[in-house]
Amino acid sequence: MIYLALFFAVFLGYGVAILLKEKKAQQLSLPLAFSGAFLLAVTLFNLLPQVYQSSYKYVGPFVMVGILLQICLEFLSKGAEHGHVHLHDNKRSFPWLLFCSLSIHALFEGFPIAEHSSMFVGVLVHKIPIAMILSVFFIKAKYPLFTILSFLFLFASMTPLGSWLSVNSPDVMVFKDELNAISIGIFLHVSTTILFESSKDHKFNLAKLSTIIAAIIIAYFM
Repeated sequence: MIYLALFFAVFLGYGVAILLKEKKAQQLSLPLAFSGAFLLAVTLFNLLPQVYQSSYKYVGPFVMVGILLQICLEFLSKGAEHGHVHLHDNKRSFPWLLFCSLSIHALFEGFPIAEHSSMFVGVLVHKIPIAMILSVFFIKAKYPLFTILSFLFLFASMTPLGSWLSVNSPDVMVFKDELNAISIGIFLHVSTTILFESSKDHKFNLAKLSTIIAAIIIAYFM
């Protein structure tokens, strides 16, 4: 059920993007802010303390590796992980750089999910608005439907794959704490970037602030 939920969350975002008008679909600052705050909160409240408790010596360096890895990935994706997509109308080929970047990001998202139900919810909440934004920009750039669905199918498969590997691959399980620490770095970078960039001119209004506080409170009591 976890694998299916993670997979279909991407296509739920695609369906919502089709149903909503393009202008409304792009105005996702509140859902993005909620997802960023929720993902940040569950990372700090649940995943980070557990990883430090298991292997405190190497957590800091691997968290930093995760942050640096995400910075490198965003150089390729142009920030699609936190809601920025830049596609050119004159290009119709499969966006391999964007796909590879998002796939690596999504794969690491899956590693902590199997043992942390709150992280599963956090990633799920994060995926839906990101999938909506991806879908809107694919449609706006007039990519062929087959290309859009192929991209979304492969992208949707990566997080379940990471979750499956974390509990079924002995080679991956040996480095569980290190991989979770890298995932923490990725989550920290993405979630904080979402919080700052989802606000126009980097300013918070009352609705945005209330959304962020609500997300943090919900994450705390999960």
